[in-house]
Amino acid sequence: MQRGALLDAARSLLSEGGKEALTFPALAQRTGLARSSVYEYFRSRAAVVEELCAVDFPVWAAEVEGAMERVESAEEKIEAYVRQQLALVGDRRHRAVVAISAGELEPGAREKIRAAHGGLIAMVVEALAELGQPQPRLSAMLLQGLVDAAVRRIELGAAEEPEEIVAATVAMALRGVRGQGAGPLPEGGAPDPATSSVGSADEGSGTP
Repeated sequence: MQRGALLDAARSLLSEGGKEALTFPALAQRTGLARSSVYEYFRSRAAVVEELCAVDFPVWAAEVEGAMERVESAEEKIEAYVRQQLALVGDRRHRAVVAISAGELEPGAREKIRAAHGGLIAMVVEALAELGQPQPRLSAMLLQGLVDAAVRRIELGAAEEPEEIVAATVAMALRGVRGQGAGPLPEGGAPDPATSSVGSADEGSGTP
């Protein structure tokens, strides 16, 4: 019970003030425990961060996976993948994860975050292959980069409403993953406007 209370306090501290706010004195104050008692559960701040990663990432990933399983088509799965991650931005667990990811991490926490991101990316590889992407894993990593950028935009309290950011992100994702005209880049590395799916004059906006 006390371990769970300490993790809950850690989530609050991280979401409110970032990784610098996560200190043992602050944990003790939030939970009403003596500082020495906190050390009975966690040897260091890094140990708290590592356990939060181990506990919260699978829950977050399961929510994204569940949203994808509730729809049928590949495009719907991509949209669910994007929308569910952005819907979690206001969740305290998610804000804590973002704060953890932005800081200097111990190897154990970094490995857990890397594995969790790999698990997220693996969820959309099949859908991307179905949509005709020639390198679905690379496309999945780029798609996650788009989601991560949208998360940061929302977290920063940008001028746009969160709903606008979500709609724009979904539209960009769907335009980018449909695979129409997908092919190798022309010599010189610049996309060929005649074959690039992005910027195609006759393609719809992709907004659901």
